[in-house]
Amino acid sequence: MDIKEIQSLIKFVAKSGASEVKLEMEDIKITIRTGAAGHTQEPTYVQHIPMGNPMQQHMAASPTGSPSVEVEVKKEADENSKYITIKSPIIGTFYRKPSPDKPNFVEVGDTINKGDVLCVIEAMKLFNDIESEVSGTIVKVLVDDSSPVEFDQPLFMVDPS
Repeated sequence: MDIKEIQSLIKFVAKSGASEVKLEMEDIKITIRTGAAGHTQEPTYVQHIPMGNPMQQHMAASPTGSPSVEVEVKKEADENSKYITIKSPIIGTFYRKPSPDKPNFVEVGDTINKGDVLCVIEAMKLFNDIESEVSGTIVKVLVDDSSPVEFDQPLFMVDPS
């Protein structure tokens, strides 16, 4: 088998839509893989969520570690400790609205009660209402609309007082 025959075989496989073809002859073995398999599946989004101490995260991001910045981060961590974090129970796509033409479920400053719908997370073409497990006031929305979210990723901060 010469190069021209191999090239025409590659073109034929690419046009056929097959994702993989293996050809074995006495003196040669050829495996041709195309990107066709990737087109039939939806893309998977992976978002890395840093875990651990906010001070350590900041120190890793800032090698200089100036004292004024450290105090700022620690102060912010202390302020956030009085808030309850509502986290994603599933992996999927986060939506703040029930549909594009409707208003957001909640805004910063809104008072919520236990059982109120805060957002929707789409997972495998199913839209799952995410309900509040606490009552309080929305302080922060931590995820942008239409963004992929991971399991246990913080979505909202709520002031329970």
